[in-house]
Amino acid sequence: MQQASMQASQLLKSLSHPDRLLLLCQLTQGEYCVSELESLVGVGQPSLSQQLGILRKDELVTTRREGKQIYYSIASDDALAILELLYQRFCAPAEA
Repeated sequence: MQQASMQASQLLKSLSHPDRLLLLCQLTQGEYCVSELESLVGVGQPSLSQQLGILRKDELVTTRREGKQIYYSIASDDALAILELLYQRFCAPAEA
């Protein structure tokens, strides 16, 4: 159980940064290249690259290269499950 709590803690730490959370939320909608992410989430290039690097290091996203473009997508089922719950709790339209 100690190992599981360490893994959960690391995942929550990765999700706790607002820019990383925003990037992952966008990636729940599909695969995007860096330039698309930059315009969609409004995070500037230096910070965007830094945060994507952390997400790669933490194995929350995966990449594929097509020509000069690098495309990102969510690689972690655990992160996706948490993001879906966060969306339901904080982002979904309120019912009338």
